[in-house]
Amino acid sequence: MRTYGCQMNVHDSERLSGLLEDAGYERAAEDATPDVVVFNTCAVRENADNRLYGNLGHLRPVKDAHPGMQIAVGGCLAQKDRGEIVRRAPWVDVVFGTHNIGSLPALLDRAQVQREAQVEIHESLDAFPSTLPTRRESAYAAWVAISVGCNNTCTFCIVPSLRGKERDRRPGDILAEIRALVAEGVVEVTLLGQNVNAYGSEFGDREAFSKLLRACGEIEGLERVRFTSPHPRDFTDDVIAAMAETPNVMPQLHMPLQSGSSRVLKAMRRSYRQERFLGIVDKVRSAMPEAAITTDIIVGFPGETEEDFEETLKVVRESRFAQAYTFQYSKRPGTPAAELDGQLPKEVVQQRYERLVELQDDISWQENQRLVGREVEVLVADNEGRKNERNRRMSGRGPDNRLVHFAVDEDHPEATPRPGDLATVEVTYAAPHHLVADSGVRRVRPTRAGDAWDARNGRAPKPSGVLLGMPSVGAPEPAPAPASAGGCCDV
Repeated sequence: MRTYGCQMNVHDSERLSGLLEDAGYERAAEDATPDVVVFNTCAVRENADNRLYGNLGHLRPVKDAHPGMQIAVGGCLAQKDRGEIVRRAPWVDVVFGTHNIGSLPALLDRAQVQREAQVEIHESLDAFPSTLPTRRESAYAAWVAISVGCNNTCTFCIVPSLRGKERDRRPGDILAEIRALVAEGVVEVTLLGQNVNAYGSEFGDREAFSKLLRACGEIEGLERVRFTSPHPRDFTDDVIAAMAETPNVMPQLHMPLQSGSSRVLKAMRRSYRQERFLGIVDKVRSAMPEAAITTDIIVGFPGETEEDFEETLKVVRESRFAQAYTFQYSKRPGTPAAELDGQLPKEVVQQRYERLVELQDDISWQENQRLVGREVEVLVADNEGRKNERNRRMSGRGPDNRLVHFAVDEDHPEATPRPGDLATVEVTYAAPHHLVADSGVRRVRPTRAGDAWDARNGRAPKPSGVLLGMPSVGAPEPAPAPASAGGCCDV
């Protein structure tokens, strides 16, 4: 399974894996040639097509050498390109869209029997995807889709035409799924939607999302609740109150800005202006002073002037984002923005992009340095970064979702947490995109998520209760160099 794009695609891939395992397939070993390769694609970025067709080209000789191997392409790019994929890569066996991921096992069987490519693209959703089998990638954290599709008409975005109109799940179904996940050991859920805080519009309840957050607070054993991505247009005071007043809703918010210029926002059809965005930031900070706010920003939208770009820099300075995912505008065929006048030269966009990244990195570093010396409770992860073996560190996320690499003491394995456990550490160093805690684990709170991780990996669970860690001794390691800016796209 190869997944590109947003969190919605990641969660769809969990469903595709669950469907295939339910149909009798097994996950291929890392060093084995698989019988089936599935690409779950994204269409948001300009290079999405090149990335897919390049990977398909690399697979052609592998498939030629292994008769019976099948290749399937799904996701947003499949929904957009449809039969074009088979025309350009005739060795592909199955093409399916965003609305019929449940068809994959049957399409693979049909392609094998009929010995010809199967292209099946539906124009609307057959059933809400959460009814499908799911193979969760994590024992301790889970995506929970509360809606699919989007009713917005942003001029730069192709997603609504590929994911369709917004469809909302009933609150009872969502809460039942969360309770079932908690019973399996999950301690963190992320509520997922293309425009997550518009939830409830389909059944006419404008406060449905804040009610859902409060209901999550009543689920025993659920330690952390997050959500992504909200839209400033729909971000209401009742949601801020629910975040601040529900203990297990984390003090973290990802809210896409896209541009700080009200003129550009109007051209983007973003339905809010600079003042509205900054007003939300002020209200969130007033209710939750320690909240970490992250955002998405597009540089070089058609017609963006130097004055418009300076307005974006102004919002970044005032908002003091913990992190910003920054993108150079990418023309996507089929979007209104692709036809706008004022497409900017690449060198102008690149220069503005570099100025924005430099400013945001400086702010991120300053904000992270404020946390040096503080204790942070991190949810321990098993796949965050590559510092573990080299530096005897583990990694995890704090309540504000900042990434923390922390030292463990190999002489006291009883104080070493498992993925899914909660560990209290003291921050000793800050970089723009992560924190380091090299003074040792102060406390470990074993969880059922840690037990679930043990069970997945064939290990005996640790005894329950709080374990006191032992601080490391000796000279600290040199501070790591600052990390470069990362990036992702809107959900």
